[in-house]
Amino acid sequence: MQQSSSYDCDVVIVNYNAGRLITECVQSVLAEQVRHVFVVDNDSHDDSLAHLSASISDVRVTIIRNGQNLGFAAACNIGARASNASTLLFLNPDSVLAEGSLRRMMDVLESDSSIGMVGGLLCNPDGSEQPGGRRVFPTPRRAFMRAFGLSHLGKCFPALFSDFLLHKEPLPLAPTPVEAISGACMLVKHKALEDVGLWDEGYFLHCEDLDWCMRFRLKNWRVVFVPDARVIHVWGACSRSRPFFVEWHKHHGMLRFYNKFFRKQYPGPLWGLVVLGVWLRFGLMSTYFAARLGSAKIGRALKGGAHA
Repeated sequence: MQQSSSYDCDVVIVNYNAGRLITECVQSVLAEQVRHVFVVDNDSHDDSLAHLSASISDVRVTIIRNGQNLGFAAACNIGARASNASTLLFLNPDSVLAEGSLRRMMDVLESDSSIGMVGGLLCNPDGSEQPGGRRVFPTPRRAFMRAFGLSHLGKCFPALFSDFLLHKEPLPLAPTPVEAISGACMLVKHKALEDVGLWDEGYFLHCEDLDWCMRFRLKNWRVVFVPDARVIHVWGACSRSRPFFVEWHKHHGMLRFYNKFFRKQYPGPLWGLVVLGVWLRFGLMSTYFAARLGSAKIGRALKGGAHA
């Protein structure tokens, strides 16, 4: 049954095999009395849409089915084009809005004409803060420090070894401007979206949110983190079953982001080292996942043998 909408906000949720989580996500945003929910499905092959349709009957929910997996940015754009609301919330399907969190983010977004985007406090199911919800831009130098464990030295030498993730910093007591938030939860003014442009579809998965935050910044729109707007996020629920696929696109996205915004700062051989560093990290992560997968297979084989 449809409830009366209290404010002009549409929600875009990109789904890919999110299972029952997508239903919980949609229920949480409908409870916040949004105007409309666009579920853009990237050719899922699980029962997520069937369960959603069977569980929720609300005229505010529209399912848009893509015939193939177009990637996160392209699917977000499809949802954005379908909306004419004054504000748009982009929310991951493995996220649940805490009661009142959308209202709080809306209040902050509308409090200043220079604010173009806000994000809430991304929490693990146990209530602890997740990384990524508030951060500075991961320049190649900062990313190198984190990838090879040198960011731990930031406590002693912050100017040299600072991390780009801010979740270990004390939680601010009030809404705070940041360089970037997470694409898992982005509330955006439509006016700002029209000025900045849609998501860059050159990204398939990962780093497109950083790209958008950077473009908002370059257009003088402020990005604000709202610490008292809680969003429970089951981190990686839709991607942990395909780690190699995710890592490939993550590292491809890193290079696209660096090339667009930092290429001029790294001329000649130095840029070559940046590219080499990105693919070296991909190689290390691939080796890690391969070893973990091999260990899991051996464990299952031994377990099966023990019961033979």
